[in-house]
Amino acid sequence: MRIAIAGAGAVGRSIAGELLENGHEVLLVDKTPTAISVERVPRAEWLLADACEITSLDEAALQRCNVVIAATGDDKVNLVVSLLAKTEYAVPRVVARVNNPKNEWLFNESWGVDVAVSTPRLMSALVEEAVSVGDLVRLLRFSHGDANLVELTLPPESELAGTRVGEVRWPEDTSLVTIIRGTRVLAPTVEDHLEAGDELLFVAAQSREEQLEALLSGRGDGVGQEE
Repeated sequence: MRIAIAGAGAVGRSIAGELLENGHEVLLVDKTPTAISVERVPRAEWLLADACEITSLDEAALQRCNVVIAATGDDKVNLVVSLLAKTEYAVPRVVARVNNPKNEWLFNESWGVDVAVSTPRLMSALVEEAVSVGDLVRLLRFSHGDANLVELTLPPESELAGTRVGEVRWPEDTSLVTIIRGTRVLAPTVEDHLEAGDELLFVAAQSREEQLEALLSGRGDGVGQEE
């Protein structure tokens, strides 16, 4: 894939390095001359330009990009880049960095954002994930469909421990996508059994998160194993 990254700071360069290692074509765009450090990511393309200007994005050939990542340290810039990428160049996938959690509500499809990544929220989520069992931890928000990637650790007292995945009547608009068990990452099937201590990753509508949390903790009201 061809991926353009607006913002060549530490975050942008780190993302670029990972994507290049995975075989993608990467263009880094930044308007600050001191940020153009070709020697730090020599395999990437570099462009000294303002990613908020149409002429710059034309030069970057954004219409050929599969993904645009707005990774600057300025939320206003990231929103403008996201909106231009989606509306002017029809980029299929736009990912935006959120620097200030108070601005999260803006990072949605109205501004062209498909996935918003809040560094402060992600860090706090990782802390919560390390200390919480039975509590829902929101890891990532998807703008389309008002869905989130959430994690719950199945507590030992949960009635679902020992139950087959296919026997559980999950809330509507939720999907169990991964089971992390120790060092193993499992793609769940209907025959897999849930075990206490499993870390369960769901894609779930925000309106269903409370119901999902109640189900796994044993506080569910009618949602649970099928008869």
